[in-house]
Amino acid sequence: MDNKCSKYEGLFIFSDKETLMKHVEECDECRLEHEKMQKVSDLIGEVKFHYKSKQRNFRKLKAICAALFLVIFSTTFWIATMDDDLTDMLVYGNSLSAEELGFPVDSYGLIMVGE
Repeated sequence: MDNKCSKYEGLFIFSDKETLMKHVEECDECRLEHEKMQKVSDLIGEVKFHYKSKQRNFRKLKAICAALFLVIFSTTFWIATMDDDLTDMLVYGNSLSAEELGFPVDSYGLIMVGE
């Protein structure tokens, strides 16, 4: 039967650092586990800068895209409101009917196919 110590995970998560370090000094198995965790932590520390710089670049890209969208949208809106011919055509309710276009229509305003 193995009498392995299984306290490391519980102490790491639920206790303070002093209690964990006291147990790590006393227990060989937990010391090995703590050394593994330190190595992993060191590796994460090495790549953290590269990961964060990619996140910053992605945030900058999103901000640039949003600003570009606002510039294009506002320019298009400004051009659409300044062009009188375009605004006259876009006014609500001023669409041409079939009768105004010169098609023969019946009493309901529908195009007559033939008589």
